[in-house]
Amino acid sequence: MVKKLENLKWKPMWVTHLGCIKGCLDYLEMDVSDAWLYGGTGHAFVINMHEQVCPSGPTAWHTEMLFKLGKNVGYEIDGVFSHKGKPDFEESRKKAWEHVKKSIDDGIPCYGWELAIPEFYVVTGYDEEGYHFSGSMPEPAKIPKPWQELAAGDIGVIEMYSVKPTKPADDATTVKQAFEFALEHARSPKKWIYEGYKAGLEGFDLWIKALETDTADGFGMVYNAAVWLECRVYAVEFLKEAKERLDSKLASLFDEAISHYDVVARQLNQVKELFPFMTRKPEHIQDEARRNKAIKALKTARAAEEKGLETLQKIVDAM
Repeated sequence: MVKKLENLKWKPMWVTHLGCIKGCLDYLEMDVSDAWLYGGTGHAFVINMHEQVCPSGPTAWHTEMLFKLGKNVGYEIDGVFSHKGKPDFEESRKKAWEHVKKSIDDGIPCYGWELAIPEFYVVTGYDEEGYHFSGSMPEPAKIPKPWQELAAGDIGVIEMYSVKPTKPADDATTVKQAFEFALEHARSPKKWIYEGYKAGLEGFDLWIKALETDTADGFGMVYNAAVWLECRVYAVEFLKEAKERLDSKLASLFDEAISHYDVVARQLNQVKELFPFMTRKPEHIQDEARRNKAIKALKTARAAEEKGLETLQKIVDAM
């Protein structure tokens, strides 16, 4: 028999982590806009790029700051994280299973990593065998996912979390701390970034260099373009929402930031159109003219991103 949370489902987003959180927030009937979620967690302003534009870029970084900043938005995360290198890995798999069952029994939505492909999924329920889930499934997935097989693949990471409402921070705190995180993340500190990856302007540099040297992964190209475009679109929307919520004395700075991130979003949209996800072809990445157009767009985006980060710092200093 399946114990299920009715009407709980993943919200389709390229950043599946936030798509799962948004699905949980919607289930909890919490009034949080997509833009406020992306911006308030800082994710709207993040870029994480592998030196060969690996498709792992959007997920292969230390994302725990999203949990801390999520409290500002109005939710808190609890759960289990482990990986194959830890001695308590098998015990963590059992803890994750027990955590999800208790949470769902209590009406608390959950989500987890790699229940099908290496992305995040909302856990909609469970039965005696394993997890029932909702998310991105380009191929038919085995449902339920046997709980003993969680993290049995090559990546070997357990991430299984519950989402509960909490009292949100005031708007000024939410915005300021999101920008502070974005600025710190953009400097590629080791506490956020793995070896072989870069964030911020250095992330754009890796992206450009991979195209210039014809070393960019074709699938990674289309996936990264879609993810980081989505983020910058929500960056613009978050800035607009923040401008409305905060002191009018900051309005001109928010307008300045909006103008810069709008340029970034428009240029990344050009990259996405050059390297479309749904109609992707292997020959796209082999097309020098196509790569050169993408390089031009990324260079323009990088310049606007630099000005955007400078403006975020001005806003933080003025708050």
